Amino acid sequence: MGAQIITTPNGDRMVIIPEEEFIALQEAAEDQEDIRAVETFRGRLARGEEELVPSDVADRIIDGENKVRVWREYRKLSARELAEKAEISAAYLSQIESGARDGSFETIKKVAAALDIGVDDLA
Repeated sequence: MGAQIITTPNGDRMVIIPEEEFIALQEAAEDQEDIRAVETFRGRLARGEEELVPSDVADRIIDGENKVRVWREYRKLSARELAEKAEISAAYLSQIESGARDGSFETIKKVAAALDIGVDDLA
């Protein structure tokens, strides 16, 4: 490493390195952040705090399918079962899934809890 150390007039010591070395150091720091993020995720996954969602589920959501329906089907629940777990009527759930009605925030919280996901997964 072609580092040069200089002292400023106020006594601060500065290290000067070639730009390509600086960029390499930045990339190494970013790699370490990524490694820590992956380790954190793996720990959360092992503790059951995270889950891996199959790509077909994500693709359906990305393609614009109703998120409640996609998650319900992924969780292998009938509409009636989900409505009971969320303590709402099956008709209301059907309207939410069809897009005929938006659920209130409280309703969406109940549906998310019944699906064992966060509210943000239905936003």
